[in-house]
Amino acid sequence: MIRRGLFKHPKNDLEGEIGHDRTPGPFVPENLCVTCPSCRKLLFRDALADTSDVCPRCGWHFRMSARRRIALISDEGTFREQDADVVSQNPLHFPGYDEKIKRARRTEAGKDEVVCGICRIGGLKCCVFAMEPAFMMGSMGTAVGEKITRLFEHATKAGLPVVGFTVSGGARMQEGILALMQMAKTSGAVRRHSDAGLLYIAVLTNPTTGGVTASFAMEADIILAEPGALVGFAGPRVIEQTIRQKLPQGFQRAEFLLEKGFVDQISNRKTQKQLISRLLEFHVGGERTDERL
Repeated sequence: MIRRGLFKHPKNDLEGEIGHDRTPGPFVPENLCVTCPSCRKLLFRDALADTSDVCPRCGWHFRMSARRRIALISDEGTFREQDADVVSQNPLHFPGYDEKIKRARRTEAGKDEVVCGICRIGGLKCCVFAMEPAFMMGSMGTAVGEKITRLFEHATKAGLPVVGFTVSGGARMQEGILALMQMAKTSGAVRRHSDAGLLYIAVLTNPTTGGVTASFAMEADIILAEPGALVGFAGPRVIEQTIRQKLPQGFQRAEFLLEKGFVDQISNRKTQKQLISRLLEFHVGGERTDERL
């Protein structure tokens, strides 16, 4: 007669005599470690911060917040922010966009989409902007375009060079044509700045794509790029699916663009400030000073 538990393994007499340790394990903070996407090495975030967010094994450049990047590049205590009150709205009443903006502001980015201001680099006064990757992947909406345009207009009026750090997934689809209009708006401001005989240095970081690449990112007098940065209009997968051909190895990476003449120099983050300082001195000149702005 078939009964329940017929095929169950009989209990061992020793089972249950050894108690299970239910003492809670040590507390491990979230995001304690991060894996390098290039060499797959496990890195402690604290140790990574000491190397300016560059993998000590392979040199992979991790994304960096806008404020940390400006702190890294500017002389200590000289940065003065501008237009911090310009933030994204929902001009087209796009469904769910308000909630996305709120979620983005709860990240490490806060309300920062692009940070703009004036600082000194190597003692030389200049305008600077840095896009924020943690806020909707640096996408360009009306607020981003407005802040960058105002910065170039101020630089033109004050006769100052501009140093810009780009990172973006492109124009923000939730703002439609208003986001796309920022390409022409920022480009006009860059052109007026150039017509005034002033210097613009762009540093392309990973990734710089879409409408940002098609406008102010590639309009600089000197274009630098961080190692391994992906730079292009459409992504490589989209291009491959469109032309139905396999792209070359490293296509759209900074090194590939340098070879093809789209980038002037690869700039390692560890020596970036010294390089930009020298470029400013060569092209702008002026008296060096540590005076606070």
